[in-house]
Amino acid sequence: MRRQYGVGGVQPAGSGRNLRLDPLSLPVCFEARDTRADGGFRHIEINRERVLMRRAVRGMRMTVQVRIREFLGIACRETDEGQALVLTHRDPSLSVPLLVSDDGDEIEQIWSLWSDLFALPQIDEENDLVREPATRRRRHNAIRLRRPKFLVRRRAGHVAQGAPVHRDEREIIARH
Repeated sequence: MRRQYGVGGVQPAGSGRNLRLDPLSLPVCFEARDTRADGGFRHIEINRERVLMRRAVRGMRMTVQVRIREFLGIACRETDEGQALVLTHRDPSLSVPLLVSDDGDEIEQIWSLWSDLFALPQIDEENDLVREPATRRRRHNAIRLRRPKFLVRRRAGHVAQGAPVHRDEREIIARH
């Protein structure tokens, strides 16, 4: 059975509408424009750990999986439709669009949400860096390495004297 790709997040209907992904509803699957791909589109799946991009170029299918920490940050760029938020990678073909809007307040709010969610810096095209992200939360329990509760209540034993040693005595061995 093949995996199905549906539209995730808040993808508006109609070809004239702008791209709008919700950072609070991950994982998200959607299609984005790709001029080099067959059909002009690539399938993108974003979750908290990685981005999966699937496309076909000249009949050859390919899947690229990129960890979130390998991206440079969340960039705000000027486009024909307004401003766009892009998950930026060193390789421009691996950059992923997140939001296209002409509302400045919405851009600022969603920009900080994406930045904090992925723990990536906010990058502005005019300025190199706008804001550092919030520190990433620890995924593991901080007290995980402590002793279990029943071992904490237990006292460790200690030897007052050495074990008794019987020397020069006859061994008693049971034989048939």
